[in-house]
Amino acid sequence: MSLVSIKNLAVAFQTRKGEVNAVRGVSLELERGETLAVVGESGSGKSVTSYALMRILDRGGRIKAGDVTYSGIDLRKATERAMRDIRGREISMIFQNPRSALNPIRKVGDQIANVLVQHRIATRQTAKAKAIEAMEAVRIRDAEQRYSAYPFELSGGMCQRIVIAMALACEPRLLVADEPTTGLDVTTQKTVMDLVADLIKERGLSAILITHDLGLASAYADRVVVMQNGVIVEEGASEMMLVRPHHPYTQKLVAATPRKGAGVRDLLPEEARTPLPDKRPVGAPILQVRRLRKTFGAGANAVEAVKGVSFSIGEGESVGLVGESGCGKSTTSSMVVRLLDPTSGEILFRGDDLATIPASRFTRDKRRGGIQMVFQDATDSLNPRHTSARSIEDPLIRLSTLSRAERAAKVAETAALVGLPEHLLSRFPHQLSGGQKARVGIARAIVLEPQLLILDEPTAALDVSIQALVLNLLVDLQAKLGMSYLFVSHDLGVVRLLTDRVIVMRGGEIVEEGATADVMDRPSHEYTKSLIEAVPQPRMIPAEPLSANAAAG
Repeated sequence: MSLVSIKNLAVAFQTRKGEVNAVRGVSLELERGETLAVVGESGSGKSVTSYALMRILDRGGRIKAGDVTYSGIDLRKATERAMRDIRGREISMIFQNPRSALNPIRKVGDQIANVLVQHRIATRQTAKAKAIEAMEAVRIRDAEQRYSAYPFELSGGMCQRIVIAMALACEPRLLVADEPTTGLDVTTQKTVMDLVADLIKERGLSAILITHDLGLASAYADRVVVMQNGVIVEEGASEMMLVRPHHPYTQKLVAATPRKGAGVRDLLPEEARTPLPDKRPVGAPILQVRRLRKTFGAGANAVEAVKGVSFSIGEGESVGLVGESGCGKSTTSSMVVRLLDPTSGEILFRGDDLATIPASRFTRDKRRGGIQMVFQDATDSLNPRHTSARSIEDPLIRLSTLSRAERAAKVAETAALVGLPEHLLSRFPHQLSGGQKARVGIARAIVLEPQLLILDEPTAALDVSIQALVLNLLVDLQAKLGMSYLFVSHDLGVVRLLTDRVIVMRGGEIVEEGATADVMDRPSHEYTKSLIEAVPQPRMIPAEPLSANAAAG
């Protein structure tokens, strides 16, 4: 008997516009001791399928049809009291955002202890000791001290370990991991996934890994199920399906996955692969950062986040700034774009030292338009009350002398430049897809025709096919407008595709710098080597020979 059996599952959500069928006729089996990856982009139904399995759909959702059984138990017919016992004791879930999954005003240890008491694994007297044991099982150092920490005092990777400890505390037989590494840097991602894989093996667990990352699916799953628009389009052994995908959608996902030897155009479907524009020669330095430092706090509580970094960016050059969370890369970019005041150092932009201008005053400075930023999360960075047109127009209202009619014409011109259809200009953020919101964010950043664009993880929250479109858009925009890029990211695959030069930061300092191909293929610093080795590679996708498009890039 399979541990999990789902047959002809149909799930619908009631919305203002009527019923939406999110999952349609899904059938899958999970054997004991097996790890199954469910792969697909946002809206494919992969998370909804797992929520239906655990019966944690929100109020608007309902299972319309199908059978869902766990170890012979019909979960559709189980009472809510029985399901509360099954959740945690038999089936546990690692949610996508660990900080959202944890109560921000409760100590993390108490949250684990509460799960143990609720499922009668421990009494109130023994719960703390067992919670500390659970934390030690996921290799949290100084677990007894960490017990009393609050989520905001821990890193993203440490919060994820706490969530894993909570999920495994009751020793379930099935672990559901819903995008467990989203937002984590590459080394933390590898550490978390290796930990999960080791625990699955040690405890003989079955697991369902929900992801849009084919590299993770290939590296950690026995079988892969591919979902699109609420249905399964392909399934099979991970290595065979990735080397010979049959369905066009699977082929599209495989092609869009960044990999060594592929150029940025190779991520697109064949019919969309136009020739790359000619690369402009790199000009004189447009930005020179000298001995830049940033210290937070004072006295014994002072933390030096950036420790005297120096680098430059030439006209038309793309420079990658990479490193783990907490290395200082985002702090550095925030100082460069003048959202944060440096403690000391120089930020020379076309010869002017912007570090002498307080960030509060620079918002209205005439040089503000020369440096713009594309933020990590397009959803959070857009005003929910503003239409796309109003969001794009905002920098013009603040920093230009154009009339209303001239601003409207400039917005329409910029929207066309980033491939945003005119009919989307009247829509609000909640009415746009992730890729459309990313285009609005890019349009807003370039509407003032900046010379330097800071890109802070601009594709981190996007599916691989949307990421491919955005990366190609950025390459085309740079060729048309001659902008320089500072690309801040922990995704080394994306950095390889988009940048000419790469700077590696660790602990607030630059540890390596050089041409992207040299640093990626022949790293000299051990830290850089560890970053590159941590990147999950789809193990059976052959590294394609360098295409003409890639060579041109």
